[in-house]
Amino acid sequence: MQPLPSWQSARNHKLSLEEVVDGLVADGLVAADAARQLLAERRMARADQHPLVVVAEKKWKSLQPPRRPLHLEALTEWLAAKVDLSYFHIDPLKVDFSAVTAIMSSEYATRFKILPVAVTATEATIATAEPYLTQWAKDLSQMLRLEIRLVIANPLDIARYASEFFNIARSVKRAMLDQRSDISGIGNFEQLVEMGRAGKLDANEAHVVHIVDWLWQYAFEQRASDIHLEPRREMGVVRFRIDGVLHQVYQIPSAVFAAMTSRIKLLARMDVVEKRRPQDGRIKTKTTDGDEVELRLSSMPTAFGEKVVMRIFDPEVLMKDFRELGFSEDDVVRWDSMVNQPNGIILVTGPTGSGKTTTLYSTLKSVATPEVNVCTVEDPIEMVEPAFNQMQVQHNIGVDFASGIRTLMRQDPDIIMVGEIRDLETAEMAIQAALTGHLVFSTLHTNDAPSAITRLLDLGVPAYLIQSTVLGVLAQRLVRTLCPHCKEKGTLDEESWDWMVAPWKAAKPAEICQPAGCLECRMTGYLGRIGIYETLVMSAELKKKITAECDASELRDLAYREGMKPLRISGAMKVASGITTVEEVLKVAPPATDERRRKA
Repeated sequence: MQPLPSWQSARNHKLSLEEVVDGLVADGLVAADAARQLLAERRMARADQHPLVVVAEKKWKSLQPPRRPLHLEALTEWLAAKVDLSYFHIDPLKVDFSAVTAIMSSEYATRFKILPVAVTATEATIATAEPYLTQWAKDLSQMLRLEIRLVIANPLDIARYASEFFNIARSVKRAMLDQRSDISGIGNFEQLVEMGRAGKLDANEAHVVHIVDWLWQYAFEQRASDIHLEPRREMGVVRFRIDGVLHQVYQIPSAVFAAMTSRIKLLARMDVVEKRRPQDGRIKTKTTDGDEVELRLSSMPTAFGEKVVMRIFDPEVLMKDFRELGFSEDDVVRWDSMVNQPNGIILVTGPTGSGKTTTLYSTLKSVATPEVNVCTVEDPIEMVEPAFNQMQVQHNIGVDFASGIRTLMRQDPDIIMVGEIRDLETAEMAIQAALTGHLVFSTLHTNDAPSAITRLLDLGVPAYLIQSTVLGVLAQRLVRTLCPHCKEKGTLDEESWDWMVAPWKAAKPAEICQPAGCLECRMTGYLGRIGIYETLVMSAELKKKITAECDASELRDLAYREGMKPLRISGAMKVASGITTVEEVLKVAPPATDERRRKA
C-alpha cells in the first residue's frame, strides 16, 4: 500500500468542516469572514453531511482569478491536491462494475465510505473522500494481496455509485443463483454445449426486471442514442452509443443476459420464443424525471445468441428549430422554398445514423397543421407522433412501401412521407402521388444530393418524371460538437483545412476552437452532435440536365454554380464558427471527386 503523505500529523479521524474551511482561507480561495459565518452556522448542517458538500452548498466563487465557482468537483480536486493524493472523477462508463464489486462487499464499502474504481493483477484503486480514515487500507491490502492506491473522489458520487454498482452486481448474482435448468431456451450451438451448467432464467424474475430498468435509466442519464446487447461466447456485453461513439458499459453472465433479452422482447411485444429470425419492436417508457422516451428495438440471431439493439428517440428533438439542428440561414431559406410547395417530391439522403429521421419528423411536425392530413408509411415506424397518421410496413402480409402508398392515396392525404425509396415500384408510386397533387417526402442512401437523381435513374425512373416531380434533395451528416464548457482557442492546421475545402477555396478563419476535455464531456472535448447539410433546389437549368445518360458530376457542378454548398463547406462554416473541428468534418463528409480536385 502507498504510504500516506508525511505531513499528515493527525490520523484516523473524519475530515472536519474546520479543516476544510481553514485550508480554503489559507490558500486564499475563501474570505475569512465568510468562513467564520459558515462555521457559526454549522449547527444547521446535517451531521452526516460531508464538509465538502456543506461548503459547495454555499455556492462561493474562488477569490483567486479567474474566480471560478467552488462547486463540489472543484473542492474535491482542491482537497486531493491538499492531501497529496490523486483526484479521480468517477465516470461509470469507465468502471468495470463486475471486477470492482468482487473485491469487497457493499457493507464494507458503506462502512468506510469508499468505492473501488479499478482493479489490476497487482493493484486496487479505491476512491475515498476521507483522506484521514485509512486504517482499513492495510487490512484490505493483506486480504486481497494487492497494493492499495488511494484516490480522492466526490463524496456524493462515491455514495451514489456505491449504491448503483453493488445493487446491480447483487441483482446479477441473485439472478444467477435463482436460475433453473430448462432446455427450451437453447438458441444456438454454443448454448447446447454449455447446457449442463447454464440454465434459463425467467424474464419476469425480480432481479432481471431490476437489471433491465437500471440499464434503461442509465442509458438515459448518459445521453445514449443506442443500446447494444451483444452475446459473446462466455458472457453478454452491453454497449452505449454516445455522440456517435460506442462505449462498453458492462459484461453480464450469459444466463442473465438471455433473461434480459427475453424481458426486453416481452415488453416490446416481440415473439420471445422465436430466436432464429430477426424481429422488430418498440417500447415507450419514462425517465426518472417523468419524460416520455421511445425505444425502437431490433433483434438479430448471431453465433452466440440474439443481439438486440435499442435506438432511443427523444420526443423533444421534434420540437427543435431547424437552426438548432444545424441549418444555416441559407439552408433554411432553400429548405422552406421546397417544403412550402403544394406538390412534388423532396428527398433526404445520407447513411444510416446521419439524422434523416429527425430532419423529416421535424419538418412534418412544422407542417402538420389541423388543416392538412399528414400520412406516413414506414419500416418500422421510427417515432409515434399523434399529429400524423402512421402506417407500418408488414412484408409478411404483403404490406410494403408501394402498396402502402397506394393505400394512403385513398385516404385523402395532403402530405405523404415514405420511409425509404428502395425499388422502382416504390419510386413509381411516390411519383404518382406527387403527380396527383401531393407533397411527398422520402429518403435515399446516397453520398451527396446530386447522386440522388442518378440513383432514381438507376432504379429505372424515366428522366421526364424526375423533372416533373422532384423539388429538391437534402444531403446530411452528423458531426460531434465541441464541448462549450472546455473548448479553447487553437491553431489551424492549414494542410487539413485545404484538404477539407478543396477545390472550393474557402477563406481560412482567423482562429478556430479545439477540444480540451472536462468532466462535462468525459474528457473527450465533445458534447452532442449537429448536422451539416447540402441542399439542392431543382431549378429549370438543372431539370434540363436530367436525361437518361445524365452524369452526376455535371449536375453537381451546375448545382454548385447555382448556390448549393457542399457538405464539407457546410462543415467548414461550423469549424470557423467554433462549433466543431476539421477532423470531425473530414471523418463524415465525402471528398470532392478526383476530377474536381484536378481542376482545382
